[in-house]
Amino acid sequence: MIKKLMNYIGEFKKDTILTPVFIILEAIMEVLIPVLMASIIDHGVKPGNMKHVILIGLTMLLVSFLSLGFGAIAGKTAATASTGFARNIRKAMFYNIQNYSFSNIDKYSTAGLVTRLTTDVTNVQNSYQMIIRMFVRAPFMLVSAMVMCLMINARLSLIFLVALVFLGTSLFFIMSNAHPNFKRAFRKYDDLNGSVQENLTGIRVVKAYVREDHEVSKFQKASQAVYENFVKAERLIVLNNPIMQFSMYATMIALSWLGAKMIVVDNMTTGELMSLFMYVTNILVSLMLISMVFIMVTMSKSSAERIVEILDETSDITSKEGAITTVKDGSIEFDHVNFSYNKNKDNFNLTDIDIKIKSGETIGILGGTGSAKSSLVQLIPRLYDVVEGSVRVGGVDVRDYDIEALRNEVAMVLQKNVLFSGTIKENLRWGNPDATDEELIMACMQAQADEFIQTFPDGYDTYIEQGGTNVSGGQKQRLCIARALLKNPKILILDDSTSAVDTKTDAYIRQAFKEAIPHTTKLIIAQRISSIQDADRIIVLNDGKIDGFGTHEQLLAKNAIYQDVYNSQTKGADFDEANEQGA
Repeated sequence: MIKKLMNYIGEFKKDTILTPVFIILEAIMEVLIPVLMASIIDHGVKPGNMKHVILIGLTMLLVSFLSLGFGAIAGKTAATASTGFARNIRKAMFYNIQNYSFSNIDKYSTAGLVTRLTTDVTNVQNSYQMIIRMFVRAPFMLVSAMVMCLMINARLSLIFLVALVFLGTSLFFIMSNAHPNFKRAFRKYDDLNGSVQENLTGIRVVKAYVREDHEVSKFQKASQAVYENFVKAERLIVLNNPIMQFSMYATMIALSWLGAKMIVVDNMTTGELMSLFMYVTNILVSLMLISMVFIMVTMSKSSAERIVEILDETSDITSKEGAITTVKDGSIEFDHVNFSYNKNKDNFNLTDIDIKIKSGETIGILGGTGSAKSSLVQLIPRLYDVVEGSVRVGGVDVRDYDIEALRNEVAMVLQKNVLFSGTIKENLRWGNPDATDEELIMACMQAQADEFIQTFPDGYDTYIEQGGTNVSGGQKQRLCIARALLKNPKILILDDSTSAVDTKTDAYIRQAFKEAIPHTTKLIIAQRISSIQDADRIIVLNDGKIDGFGTHEQLLAKNAIYQDVYNSQTKGADFDEANEQGA
């Protein structure tokens, strides 16, 4: 895990190396100060030698300024190294997530990924900065101070060894018991962020159903779970401070008592005892810093594990070596395809799908909720891979294509329409970054979007809020269709993408498809038979299996499911018409 993360230090290795160098120089200056202080007391104040006091005093002032300067430089390089390290980790995580297949993404919640990219990376960043600063400074200062103490009085220095053993044992106990609690706490963080995200995304529904109290209660439960786990961990962590204080004061009392006796019998000078007091403070402060580093490392260990989990996750859909980069045409063939999201061969979502679609055909897809209509079309651009059988586009198995080349030839308007914050033009150019304004307008005219865009004060420069909240559902659908048309794809897939537009607009869109993209294969998932009855052929899905495949007339004559849907929709239309005439 550590080796994996260290790869992301990258261009910040220089700052990472310079930080310990300047930290050590700072520590050396601080180690010299007690020696100089002892010299002032023993050779300046005691004999009344003011010249010696002034000379050593000026030397101490110079050493102090040098220590300050080295510390400032170390702080700057440490900040640069740690923030750069965090930036590289976030960049690598985000890049890796972009390469995930749908099945990879399904393993993680959105909130969990956001927490790892933010809170977890920040924890690792703080830990890294403490390691290259405190974890270098504290041991160096500890060893240096101990050496100086041994040189001044070896017998008194044994007091520090007792304190070290006590503190080391205590620190090990705290770390080993706090880590599991931090690990659970960060998992609960995911749940908390998930609750917040879900609430903000669906805030209109929450208000419409007056469910604010329910959402507040749900948030409080998630927040309470985070609180309880952090409290358990912090109860152990806070033991560090009283243990450290106890060790410090106990050591000072023992040092004062034994040191005073040694001064009386002339085994030690006053200056030496003063310097020992300063060194004992350095030693105990160093121990406190080490304990703080270990505590931070304990906390960030859980975060590091979660980060590495994202970095180690590899997409289960990749382009093979020497992959084909050209899609000949829009013909599609499902060859005895079986598919399951969890690769479970005992429970397929799609079973024995065996159909051939000619390039340029318009294919309607009809089926009830859960009949796997979306699953079927998502296999074409290889958003998921089949478990058994194969899917061919342009006569080639989709697994033999370069993924980017394949998906560039397949435009898909998903069931959940997504617009990004930015202008209408910027959103449309997701389909074709180089599209001219004239091409944008033409695509919008074909998608029946130009008319409502022209009513906006800023027209095509109208700013779309995050998620497209300032346009209606039907407008959003038409913008997404225009965006797909700009790709000029060989295959166009509409996954129930005209459900929010009226039947008249729907008919205009379908007519535009015939005239503007006659050679593009069009797959249209719809709930309304009127949206697909003029298709070349229609697929009827039932529970992941093909129940019928033919023209509108053929299915109306032979397929029971199609007949039921047609009759229910026709009777409903007749009933509405009769009501209108009666009114």
